[in-house]
Parts: sequence; structure tokens; C-alpha cells
Amino acid sequence: MKKTATTAACALAAASAASPVCGFAFVPKAPIGQPSTAATAPRRTTSLQMGLFDGVKEAFSAPALEKSQIDAERETPIDRWMGWSVKTEEEQQAAAADAANFVDSMDESNYITVELPKPMGIVFEENDEKYGGIFVLSLSDGSAQKEGTIRPGDELVAVGDKKVAGMAFDDALGAIIDSDAEKTKLVLFRGSAKDFYGPTGASQEWLDEFIAKA
Repeated sequence: MKKTATTAACALAAASAASPVCGFAFVPKAPIGQPSTAATAPRRTTSLQMGLFDGVKEAFSAPALEKSQIDAERETPIDRWMGWSVKTEEEQQAAAADAANFVDSMDESNYITVELPKPMGIVFEENDEKYGGIFVLSLSDGSAQKEGTIRPGDELVAVGDKKVAGMAFDDALGAIIDSDAEKTKLVLFRGSAKDFYGPTGASQEWLDEFIAKA
């Protein structure tokens, strides 16, 4: 019996609804009046909640870790930048104060040279043992007070042409006592013992040359 066009169309529609045709599946439309399942199905989306630099922000906004202390020989610039210091906060403040009050002991403008008759009226005091040498503790009646150049805190460097920096108290003061000149020349450093005798202090070669021409 010869199939009519209507019968062939119905058979094709039924076959298409049941199985794929040429590798494509038939997707029936939703009945009229009902929304499509494709339109109502919730979309699965993934949104990035973290920007490019948010990870860096979180690292720096995280609670600060307790500062650790490391060996001084192993400290690097990164350790200091991250706050990993070998020094406590009090030590860092003291270091900052030292830097602000630093006096260069290899700058000739930080030295004074005076020639005084006796009695000079200078009271000297010995520095800490790790430094040696003596400094001016105070001034009493005498030529130094009248001359007005020397101040308490000045470090005695030389007496005449003799370098006394770093000497024991008796030896340094003995150089003044033993001087028989009408006026004794004193060379003093206007700064602290740490600036003069510490790691940033003047070299002995520089001092020798300076005393020779002072």
C-alpha cells in the first residue's frame, strides 16, 4: 500500500522523538502556556571573588606575627623589612637616638684646640673601661672657665703633641701635670666617647696626622 505524505510525516516525527537522527537528539518544545525548561533551569555560574592583588592585600592585612629575633650575622635587609630584627624595640629606639646625635670624629670641625696656663680648673673623669681615655666632667675656677671654649663632655685627645686618647686616667692626666710650658695646648673632641672610640671612630692614622697639625 502506498504511504501518503501525511503518514510518512507522522512516522518521521515518531522516530525522531524516540531516537537520535544523524547524531542529533530531538528536544521537544514545552507545551504552550508553560515556560521552557531551559529558561527556568538555574544557571550554574562561577564568579571570581578574589582580584589580582587581593592575595597580597590579605597577606599584609593579616594579624602581625610576633617579631622573632635572629642572629645578627644572619640578618638580611628582607628580615629588617619584614620586622624580623635582632634588636628589641627599645634597642631600635636607642640606635635611632644614637644616629640622630652622631658626631663624626673624622671631621676636624668637631675638635677644639686651646692653650691654657695652670691652674686650668678642669675636672676630668675616666670613660667606661671599654673605651678608655678621659673627658671633661666639669669646670671650676681657672683659666679654662675664663677662656670659655672647653665644655663638659669634651673628650681629651692630646696634650701638646702627645696623643693621650685611650690612655688610663693617671697617664692622661699626668701628661698635663708634667707639662712645663707656660701655656699647655689641649686638643679635645666635642662628642661622645662612643663616637670617638666606637666602631665609627677616627682611625689612629687620621688622628696622628690631625694632632701633628693641630
